[in-house]
Amino acid sequence: MPETTSYYRDSVAVTLTPTQPLTGARRFDVCIVGGGVSGCSAALHLAEQGYRVALLESYEIGFGASGRSGGQILPGLGTELDVIEHALGLQAAREVWEMSREAVRLTAELVERHAIPCDLKWGYIHAAVKPRHVKAYRHWQDAMAQRYGYQGLEWLEPDAFRQRVVSDGYLGGLADAEGGHLHPLNYTLGLAQAAQRRGVEIFEHSQVTDIERARPARITTAQGQIEAEFVFVAGNAYLGGLIPELQTKIMPVANYIIATEPLSHEQVSQLLPQDDAVSDANFVLDYYRLSGDRRLLYGGQVSYTGREPRGLRRRMELKMAQLFPVLDRVNIAYRWGGKVAITRNRAPHFGRIGNNIYYVQGYSGHGMALAGLAGKLVAESIMGQAERFDMFARMRHLDFPGGTRFRTPLLVLATSFYRLRDRL
Repeated sequence: MPETTSYYRDSVAVTLTPTQPLTGARRFDVCIVGGGVSGCSAALHLAEQGYRVALLESYEIGFGASGRSGGQILPGLGTELDVIEHALGLQAAREVWEMSREAVRLTAELVERHAIPCDLKWGYIHAAVKPRHVKAYRHWQDAMAQRYGYQGLEWLEPDAFRQRVVSDGYLGGLADAEGGHLHPLNYTLGLAQAAQRRGVEIFEHSQVTDIERARPARITTAQGQIEAEFVFVAGNAYLGGLIPELQTKIMPVANYIIATEPLSHEQVSQLLPQDDAVSDANFVLDYYRLSGDRRLLYGGQVSYTGREPRGLRRRMELKMAQLFPVLDRVNIAYRWGGKVAITRNRAPHFGRIGNNIYYVQGYSGHGMALAGLAGKLVAESIMGQAERFDMFARMRHLDFPGGTRFRTPLLVLATSFYRLRDRL
């Protein structure tokens, strides 16, 4: 879909200092590849410590998932903590969990410190669609309290749930006291603006065509080249084949969002009267929230081929209206999509190539808060404090089977069971 169909692009409230494509030969301490939350956060944190930083973006800041997502700010990862426990042990999993909570606090701190106009709101609910979801959520609540000491999850019985989500489509849900939502593109642009103010040089429309693995590394674009002691690769689902060994560890998956016209206060009172963000418990989940100007942003539906599914808008409109009859025949003003990168185990993929090229990818749909912390952890590691980065980097990640030709059909086949289960 054309980028102009994005509500976020049509509601930008942050203006960067004008940028130009990279030309000629330059030298920096650190070169960052990718202008999403990860890259902009790393640039900001490094510049605050006096590093000379260049940030290269193939298109525009926030072009990828950071500027297109649902905007949910949540502790946790895209995978269950059991996966982290199995890989790293209980104590390390507890530390990872606490870092994910730190990621949420860091988001709020950055928004406040840099006065980023991104409509940050608090309130998040995990909604149960079926009786097995109720059982799973209650078990999760108990496990988080007993094994991780987290008391932030509150079970809402149907009556209490309806006071926050006015729909008969659910059996209750878990309210997360530390979750929230924001305008993702304005947040990303706000980080980039703060980085510029600290001296970071941003080069948009500067696609990297080669990274020479040396010390210093040499990063080449169509019209220029940078030498840098350190490189941070933060292209995620939009990295392409720049680093082949990273491409095999992630699967780009397209996700889609629609946005209504602005709603009245009366309509909002019959939807989300406390301005919560919501997601359901299905494998292919739906998620939604209100924008700052009272639109309902409703996301869900996936495509593994990158092509928009046939009839997508109509299906999403019907699901939205079934949950909230007050929205029947409300005009849909925007529709857009973007790619997220998932890993096989749904845990984020941190690591190094050699001793001076860092990468983070594969947030698996749970990166809006965690990406900001990831950028900070990369900065810490470059500055010589690598323990926290290395804890994530210890996670082992497998290639998707089937190679570039067959991995997508195999993934579709593997997820068919879960799609069928969602309908039962």
